[in-house]
Amino acid sequence: QVQLVESGGGLVQAGGSLRLSCAASGRTFSNYALGWFRRAPGKEREFVSAIVWGGSTYYADSVKGRFTISRDSAKNTLYLQMNSLKPEDTAVYYCAADSGRRMAYIVTTEQRYDYWGQGTQVTVSS
Repeated sequence: QVQLVESGGGLVQAGGSLRLSCAASGRTFSNYALGWFRRAPGKEREFVSAIVWGGSTYYADSVKGRFTISRDSAKNTLYLQMNSLKPEDTAVYYCAADSGRRMAYIVTTEQRYDYWGQGTQVTVSS
């Protein structure tokens, strides 16, 4: 059974940093795409960042230059380093992994991913 478990969320002041982790179990995801999405209060879930098996990374314009995605294949863990946080970054953050079955979808869309974590809350105070 595949499980994705996020951690590292919390309350931080604007300008601060947090590092989210997503521990995967049940299969190895080193050959697949992994992503981060977020849902702010009253809004749709949106793409934040993704990393594919070759190491290429993708970012939403709103986080480019502030967030960094990385993966540790040996630990089967995905990370999101978030710096210079803003109040508008407040959201529940979800990690996601694909299974290779939805390659018709690009990595910046939810439809690409088969597996989702339960989410971790990030709150940025002004």
